[in-house]
Amino acid sequence: MNLENEGDHIKSAREIAMEKVAEMGEVTEEERLRWKYVPEGEKLAAKYMKKDINLAAELGKYDEKVVGYIKAGASDILLRNIDLPASDPARKNNKKAMDGIKALKKDKIGAENTFSKIRNVFNHYNEQGEQQRRQAYEQLKAEFGAKVQEALKQQMGTATEMKIDVENQPQFQEEWRRLKLQLDAQYMSLLNEYKQELTAIA
Repeated sequence: MNLENEGDHIKSAREIAMEKVAEMGEVTEEERLRWKYVPEGEKLAAKYMKKDINLAAELGKYDEKVVGYIKAGASDILLRNIDLPASDPARKNNKKAMDGIKALKKDKIGAENTFSKIRNVFNHYNEQGEQQRRQAYEQLKAEFGAKVQEALKQQMGTATEMKIDVENQPQFQEEWRRLKLQLDAQYMSLLNEYKQELTAIA
């Protein structure tokens, strides 16, 4: 097989990329604006989450025809910042992200209705969820401790109880992480549903 001639038929990555671009056809004005301004909106939201800037005032600096793209990019980042309120920083983050989203929405009432559902999820997570997690933790600790004692008895052939710090065992921590993810999954599923709802609100 003569590779020199074969080489004539092998396209370079650049040629393939150029063909793909050609197949896409002419880039529309809308695509050009989206490519430019959605990332700008993302940067704006990231800046808002770190510093104290007025989102509404920042949006006012943009031309009417690009504001939609800025909002789309910003909204995406802010939604990603809403998470289960497992700690104080997470709770502060949630509040800031939700305030930011509200500033971006025209339909403030629609947004507020969805925020109420999200707050209900958060409240349940902090109250009943906390109780569930504590019970699950204690149960796992007891089961894991019993397994460790049983393994030690078989190994050492003695019935004496040995004091083992179960909570610091890597296998226990791994099991707990897995169990906690399962417990949190139901809340995450609802939260993601409400985030989708927020995306659809103008």
